[in-house]
Amino acid sequence: MVKRLSDMPEVEANHLRRIECPTYEDTPALAGKPLRERRIVLISTAGLHKRGDRPFQPGDGSYRVIPAGTPASDLVMSHISVNFDRTGFQQDHNVVFPIDRLRELAAEGIVGSMASVHYSFMGAFPPQAAEPHAKHLAGLLKQDGVDAALLVPV
Repeated sequence: MVKRLSDMPEVEANHLRRIECPTYEDTPALAGKPLRERRIVLISTAGLHKRGDRPFQPGDGSYRVIPAGTPASDLVMSHISVNFDRTGFQQDHNVVFPIDRLRELAAEGIVGSMASVHYSFMGAFPPQAAEPHAKHLAGLLKQDGVDAALLVPV
């Protein structure tokens, strides 16, 4: 569903109009190895973290580490927004963090393997707040041999 600023309450629309979004050069699609040979990481913007970890704060561009073996019952969502509906997450965490589906794909050989660690940011933060964290995360992904990411925007 596409939401237009003209359809939103004025307060929300004005907030979104003030956010500066980066622009990027076009990148041509590159051929790569098949999924069955790739190591996949999940990166979500649902504001997830392990129970007991530091919750997200407004404007927080950092990420939280979620080891691949973390049970769903140990995940907490601290996404901060009165407009954010947590119902889907409460009913099935795979809606915002499809770790069980990724495990199944790896077990079936559809994807090569899962990263040993996955990550969650909190959505609705200024892009410049995440830049230093994203650069650090890129190095961690390289160390883990990740060559594909499943980005789960919320």
